[in-house]
Amino acid sequence: MRYNEKELQALSRQPAEKAAEIGMRVPKKGSVVKRRLVKLVVNFLFYFRTDEAEPIGALLLEHCRITKEEPSGFSISFIEEPDRKYYFECSSEEQCQEWIDALRRASYEFMRRSLIFYRNEIRKMTGKDPLEQYGISEEARFQLNAPQPTGIECRKEEGLLGRAEISPNSFWPGGGGGRT
Repeated sequence: MRYNEKELQALSRQPAEKAAEIGMRVPKKGSVVKRRLVKLVVNFLFYFRTDEAEPIGALLLEHCRITKEEPSGFSISFIEEPDRKYYFECSSEEQCQEWIDALRRASYEFMRRSLIFYRNEIRKMTGKDPLEQYGISEEARFQLNAPQPTGIECRKEEGLLGRAEISPNSFWPGGGGGRT
């Protein structure tokens, strides 16, 4: 997947749907929980060192699972690498549930399914396709190509300004040795 690092950095500065300083542990051996500013913008979960303005990485919230973890945490794992989990620790169960709900609503797949649902509901009520006036009337544009796995889907993006973990899902540049 192609990307523009400056555009991603600009996206990370946009108003967030949700943002907070929470504990985060990346899926590296010996990794410890570190306090990070975590910011949800559209379908990207950016994470920052608490004293810096530029993100150190991001998770693209497609092709992953979001799982509640005890006592007040959650994890994000990727469908293609289910054993590699990003753990997040919240200050309360309520905060944890708010994050889980926000992350589940953030994927394009969720938004697409919602569009299809509401489009069909409006069509049932009015007898008209609400998107037809915009020239969007082909049913195939909103259909799934293949059965989807259960759960929310995410993609991993890392190494914006630091190290990247190379995997089949990664599209951020490698290199660097930045602090973590």
